[in-house]
Amino acid sequence: QVQLVESGGGSVQAGGSLRLSCAASGYTYRYYCLGWFRQAPGKEREGVASIYSDRGITTYADSVKGRFTFSQDNAKNTLYLQMNNLKPEDTAMYSCAIGEVRSWRWPGSTCSSADFHYWGQGTQVTVSS
Repeated sequence: QVQLVESGGGSVQAGGSLRLSCAASGYTYRYYCLGWFRQAPGKEREGVASIYSDRGITTYADSVKGRFTFSQDNAKNTLYLQMNNLKPEDTAMYSCAIGEVRSWRWPGSTCSSADFHYWGQGTQVTVSS
């Protein structure tokens, strides 16, 4: 059973930094997508960053490019989202997600929201001005 557990959220002032972690377990996919999403109250869920497992390139939402960095420690099965220069509009519940990719795609492909099938409970990030 796939389990995703996020941690690291909190309250910071604008310009501050946070690092989110996501401990992933229970999956044995050969090819898959990993990602971070966020949802603010009253808004739709938004993809923040994602990567395809087979030589994928990390893609970022335009709103976080240059400020957020997605990384992973395969030995620990842990994903990270380093968030710098945080802004009040970054306030949201952040969740990590994973999805198996069963049909062939080119190495280095990107992922879309439809590729994700399992989600963590999320960790709240609040940025004050």
